[in-house]
Amino acid sequence: MPETLKIRRLAGALGAEISGVDLAQEAPDATIAAIRQALLDHQVIFFRDQTLTPERQVAFGARFGPLNIHPYVAGMAGHPEVMEVVKEPGDRVNFGGGWHSDMSFLERPAIGSILYAVETPEFGGDTLFASQAAAFEALSPGLQVTLEGLNAIHSAAREYSAQGHSAQKRKSMAIAEADGLVGEYVHPMVLVHPETGRKALYVNPAFTIRIEGWKTRESMALLSYLFEHCRYEGFTCRFNWRPGSVAFWDNRSVWHFALNDYPGQRRHMRRVTVDPWPVEAASKTARRAEAVS
Repeated sequence: MPETLKIRRLAGALGAEISGVDLAQEAPDATIAAIRQALLDHQVIFFRDQTLTPERQVAFGARFGPLNIHPYVAGMAGHPEVMEVVKEPGDRVNFGGGWHSDMSFLERPAIGSILYAVETPEFGGDTLFASQAAAFEALSPGLQVTLEGLNAIHSAAREYSAQGHSAQKRKSMAIAEADGLVGEYVHPMVLVHPETGRKALYVNPAFTIRIEGWKTRESMALLSYLFEHCRYEGFTCRFNWRPGSVAFWDNRSVWHFALNDYPGQRRHMRRVTVDPWPVEAASKTARRAEAVS
């Protein structure tokens, strides 16, 4: 690890803060490799006191993989990969205000998200993170084996419907509703991390709609149990934002939840989302879901 980097663990299940690096500068390969390893080790990593233009945030994110363009949320003009996540003082609903894993509703889900704080409220607006690797490891061996044999259906149809949390109107965000033709994709309920080999639960309340081969009513009994289990406090860490803070989390093994506890204040963040490299995507077993009566 480069001598200037310092890593401080924040919680038992996941989370570490990294200092000694300026993300606005073009980092050498050794520094990027050390940051990547810290992400693998801690699942979510944080940086303070950064000054990132959209261009530099894009350049940093691109060191880890191709960047995603969100299918429902408009990106910045000139930078479609950059999503501006803004809650104005008059907005009632925030974006990301529920436990979820980014982009699991795609055939090729994102591997990571990098969120940069431009403006933060005087109080509130923290983000919670939950380790789904820790959640899987806490299950009984019998349930682990059962889940390893199951797949789940993910879709944006519910979350981005007219009634969905993500599609609600916000003054400074342009968000489209799912048009009814949104896809449904199958992913393993237990994801083996392609870099660490560590197993993690891969279901989430926002985008997992049922278990493959099960009816929706049957699915919800097991999924509801898992959703409750996965947000247990012992699997979590909490991050308090201030301007210039950065969080980088691994969507393959982490849930997150943006708290909406700062009424009448403004919160402005910028996000880039990292997709898998084509060779990694080719190894995934995701496929379109078949209808279940």
